[in-house]
Amino acid sequence: MLKRNRLMMLALVLTFVMILSACGGGNNNANTSAQATNNASEGGSDTTNTSEPATTSDTLDTSKEVKLKMIFVGPKPIDYDSVFAEINKKLKEKINATVEGEFLDWSDWAQKYPLKLAANEDFDLIYSANWAGYNDQALKGGFLELTDELLTKYMPQTLAAMSDVSWDQAKVNGKLYMVPQNRGESVEKLILYREDLRKKYNLPEINSPEAYATYLKTIAQNEKGITPFTPETGDWKYHNLDRVLLKQQNEWNMFDLDLPFAFKLTDEKGQVFNVYETQEFKDLLVYYKDLADNNAWSKNVLNSKNDHQADFKAGKTASITHNNGTLGALMALMRQENSPYEVALADINQGKKKSVAISTQNGTSIHATSRNVERSLMFLDLMQNDKELHDLMMYGLSGVHYEAVGDDKYKALEKNPNYTGFSNWNFNSPLNRDNEAFPQEANDLAKGWEANVYHYALETFVFDNSKVKTEIANVGNVMLRYAIPLEYGVIKDIDKGLEDLNKQLKSAGIDKIQTELQTQIDAFLANK
Repeated sequence: MLKRNRLMMLALVLTFVMILSACGGGNNNANTSAQATNNASEGGSDTTNTSEPATTSDTLDTSKEVKLKMIFVGPKPIDYDSVFAEINKKLKEKINATVEGEFLDWSDWAQKYPLKLAANEDFDLIYSANWAGYNDQALKGGFLELTDELLTKYMPQTLAAMSDVSWDQAKVNGKLYMVPQNRGESVEKLILYREDLRKKYNLPEINSPEAYATYLKTIAQNEKGITPFTPETGDWKYHNLDRVLLKQQNEWNMFDLDLPFAFKLTDEKGQVFNVYETQEFKDLLVYYKDLADNNAWSKNVLNSKNDHQADFKAGKTASITHNNGTLGALMALMRQENSPYEVALADINQGKKKSVAISTQNGTSIHATSRNVERSLMFLDLMQNDKELHDLMMYGLSGVHYEAVGDDKYKALEKNPNYTGFSNWNFNSPLNRDNEAFPQEANDLAKGWEANVYHYALETFVFDNSKVKTEIANVGNVMLRYAIPLEYGVIKDIDKGLEDLNKQLKSAGIDKIQTELQTQIDAFLANK
């Protein structure tokens, strides 16, 4: 990826272009400027320069108005119209473009998202992420390849600001199909629970799986009308707690949450294994079965479409799981609204190795059939680097949804909830503001993790599943049909359930997938 000395060289080159423009007496220098920018970014050393490169609209032809369409995941914000009207006013001024958002609600986004791409619907940009099938959709041809030439010409600021590591992490088979977020984050899962209920029943601190089980059972027995735990809905192949009680607890990593493969973080050889064949998984099923038998979650859990965050906020459930940032934001919102419930975070895997999200945790891809590629990239360049537009997209209207506190914080105002809950995280960048009300306990947890992030050899490995797509689809169907009921304690006989699950996986082609996966891992590690 072209990266060296962009900030200094771009400033020098663009100055040179302005001189040429003055001498030539015209404004037909877009191609000259882009070529100069391309040449400038190829040489030099990594010297920091505080000069900001000109935006793409300063040097490229934007005389024709363009209307962009972008697909987001999450519910449409209540105040979408007013915020995007302001965003479009600024975009019109800067790159003569406007953007229209379409939103796929959390209850059914997993089904609708791939259909949007498979049907070649008419849109330009789409939120993309590793957990939303980024690799698979890239290999299927749904996303446009983003070449160095395109990025250099239409996204010079992002190209200069983004690290080579982040770009490389977003590559699939050596090709780039995403503009990733430009801010790291921890995605380790925590539990958000009702501290007032823990205190009410004088329960021990929730710092272990056993203590959490005690909490859930106590709530189930004593608090009628409150569900002890509500999972996140969606087409997930694993139980919502698996990332806490299976991945973190055992210090494993799972390549893809749509596949039953893992490896030990400390295993330098990267030997993969079938999670469902491990004693650890069987032990966890016993834990889950006990919780199910004690009414820790709804009997209708397999068919529930409940919004777990909304239910927690309304006092309908006593605990949920998610990452630190999401749960911290929910805590801040509840405190802002003077919620009657005292809430707290629980890390039940204290001392276990924590990992940081790779750049593809959040990003944006260009639809392969987009007719507005250039302006789409210019739009993304602005959203990650123009503070005025970044603030609008991330926080809404100043004085309505938020109030700026210095350069890097904000205060959420009364109407803040009217502009939250959807996937604007793809625009994460160094311009992000932090909520001044974000819970200190969540900040402390994040800082502790970030100071001790465990980096492992396969951190940037990407699995090319093109040779085993059919088998992966078949395995996914088996996981949904046989594994999920086991994990929610619906199957009475765990041994029989596991036997049936693994038998079906064999028939679905799991061995072929594992062989292909291990072959690619071995080749990847051999070249490091």
